[in-house]
This record gives sequence, structure tokens and C-alpha cells, in this order.
Amino acid sequence: MIATRIGPAGRGRWWMAGIGLLALLASASVSAQDPRRAQQAAPLPGIGSADPRRPADTRQMPWRALGRVQTELGGRCTGVMVATNRVLTAAHCLVSPTSRQFVQPGSIHFLLGYERGDFAARARVVSYVIGQGYAPDRGPSGADWALLVLEQPIAAADRILPLIREPPPPRTPVMLGGYQQDRPEVLMADTACRVLGLQRQASGHPILVHDCAGTRGSSGAPLLALMPDGRRWGVVGVLSVVSPDLALGQAVPAGSVAPIF
Repeated sequence: MIATRIGPAGRGRWWMAGIGLLALLASASVSAQDPRRAQQAAPLPGIGSADPRRPADTRQMPWRALGRVQTELGGRCTGVMVATNRVLTAAHCLVSPTSRQFVQPGSIHFLLGYERGDFAARARVVSYVIGQGYAPDRGPSGADWALLVLEQPIAAADRILPLIREPPPPRTPVMLGGYQQDRPEVLMADTACRVLGLQRQASGHPILVHDCAGTRGSSGAPLLALMPDGRRWGVVGVLSVVSPDLALGQAVPAGSVAPIF
């Protein structure tokens, strides 16, 4: 996979028809949904008519590998440690809200294990790599990933999650947690959702469709699944897009992230 680097000086057969799938889910009755999802008066994007999210314990794995990505222009997203000094997040999180260009690396900070103003470690970004072909406001979402290089290592092995590069089959149980706009000071997670399938975009990029609840601010959050040993968690995708009115989203498959570390 080719990627675009920005440094201090610069800027299968089981693929599913995504459109048909989303239309089918949109027509499903509320009564057929998970009973955890209680009615809401005004659903947030990516949450739907009910909210299964709960606060996650950032002292425990896999949540202790997550943190908040923030820029000096006020942008806030979620990221995950994938090496001692590497953070995986979404490329669109690095776009200035005013210029609509990518921000300079030095204006990005990562707060590992953030919760209510406290964090386990903090570091500035010195460079980053984004998915080949991703452009602000144009996407595609299948290239919406960024790998941040930190100024120094801040994570030991117990705060790092591996990438699972083989796409999971439909109905694989997954989890999603992030620092979301309605609860930005705590990590909120949906721990009982599933992969719905893989689709191919017009750009040629693959994208994972899932039914995890997560709204704005969870962009860049890892889609988590159990490793083959059934004991450890790994990253199968990076959240890029959420549905405007359903608990549905798109995640870049971890296999699309350039193997540069």
C-alpha cells in the first residue's frame, strides 16, 4: 500500500453490497434492534434511536491503548497506539477547519489514556503518513487513515495493540470506543456490535461496514476484534464515517494501512 508522508517541512468473495445493506438496515423496525438501545428523542449521528455506549475503563486493555488526538486549532478525535511511538487515527482529523488543508505535524498532540483532564502520557507529533489518494472534503473514506509519529516513545507493550490485517468475515463481534462529542472527557464504547461486511468503493478502496454506535469525535477510533488466540484484542479497522441516523459506520480495514513499522 502506497502512502503519503507529511513531515515538519511539508505538508473476496464475501464482499457485500453496501448500499443495499444500509437500505435494508434503515428499513428495519426499532423493535428488531438490540433491547439495550433505549429510545432517544434526538439521535446523534452514528448512534441511532437508542444508545448502547458505556464508559470504558482506560486502565484496562484494550482501552488503555487509546487516547485523544487533538490539534492546536481545536480539532479532537480518537487514536490508538500501534507501536511505542506510533498512533493510528483518521486522516480527516488532521484537516484544518478553516483552510481545509492538512495541519502541520507539530500542531498535533496525543494524550494517551485521557480521562477528565488526566492522561498517562502526552507527546507532540513530528510527522505523519496518510492514505494514498485521500484529499480533504473529498475522501475517499477507504483511504481515510493516518499514522502519527510521536516525538518520543510513550507506550510500553501493555499499551500497544497489533493490526489484524486479514479482513474479518461478516458477523464477527467487534467493539468501538472513542472520545465523542457528547462525552468528550471520557472514553465511551459500544462493546456488543458486529462487522456487517466488506464493500469495494468506486475508488477501488475496500471499506468495512459495521453496526457499532459511535458519533463525532470517535473518528479515528479503532474497530477492535479478538485475535485468533481468543485472548488478546487487535485493530481490524479505523473509523472514518458514521451514518446520519443509524448505529452504522465505515472503517478503513487495518490491512489498508501501509506496513511502515
